[in-house]
Amino acid sequence: MADSVSSATADPRSTFRVILGEWVESTRIQRLIILVILLNAAVLGMETSPALMDSFGTVLVSVDTACLAIFVVEILLKLIAFGWRFFRDPWNVFDFLVVGVALVPAGAGLEVLRTLRVLRVLRLISQLPQLRKVVGALLAAIPGILSTGALLALIFYVSAVMATTFFRETMPEYFGNLGSSLFSLFQIATLSSWETIVRPAMDEHSWAWTFFIPFIILAAFTALNLIIAVIVDAMNTLHDMPSAKLGKDPQENLEEGAAEQAEGDAERAEAVAGVGTGEAGVGRRGAGLGNAEGEPTRDNEILFEEIRALRTEVAQLSESLRTR
Repeated sequence: MADSVSSATADPRSTFRVILGEWVESTRIQRLIILVILLNAAVLGMETSPALMDSFGTVLVSVDTACLAIFVVEILLKLIAFGWRFFRDPWNVFDFLVVGVALVPAGAGLEVLRTLRVLRVLRLISQLPQLRKVVGALLAAIPGILSTGALLALIFYVSAVMATTFFRETMPEYFGNLGSSLFSLFQIATLSSWETIVRPAMDEHSWAWTFFIPFIILAAFTALNLIIAVIVDAMNTLHDMPSAKLGKDPQENLEEGAAEQAEGDAERAEAVAGVGTGEAGVGRRGAGLGNAEGEPTRDNEILFEEIRALRTEVAQLSESLRTR
């Protein structure tokens, strides 16, 4: 009776927003958005060709405008459905900013904003879970990357000061000052035409190899590989947590994880107790939880009551997560 009264007095606007939110985030709509993103990416690429613009410029501009209109409608529908909760998801904020940049008029001094239309292609990241996982791994690896980057910067600074002191007189074009030395050492660390710097230095100073070889080992083979190791470790960590929802609020992840754990405990308890098979008596006897007539004992009745209470709690928690 209470349920019927609450459903009758439910706010129709809330029901409409729930239905709208489920529709706009449905698989069919998300696949349509992905297709529009890919089409928009192809159009933006074709607009860079003067020949295509001369022949099909009107069509390309019209398709680009239609794609932008679809993106705007999608954002508006999500805002109506979720309200301020829309901005709790970082991926929604990302989509909002990318689409919003395209709406800024490209007037005097703002021509560069029109070039930023290509950023709409990056919306593909927010639509594909695997791409979101990669970006999430990169974000999770930022603290480790910063630490390794600090070590790499220290190596470069010390080496640049030494190189300026050693080779300033004989190779001023590469090591004349601290800035030139840093750039030259960066080129050597990338192993891009590094011999054009090291060979002349060795012609002037036969001992130069004792400086450059340790630097290359530390900068190119050790520090840079440490950064790669940090990223790979972050990827492995996220791969080991398949239930984590990238882009969601951490509290929601914890609540959903608790709901999944409680539901799993309830299912395992039912399997042990033989509940939910349609043949309660047989299940209880098979599990040794009832008497010879298949009737549960007092202890088993308490166990069944706890299982039912656990199932009710799981249902309530799931319902609260859906309505948030």
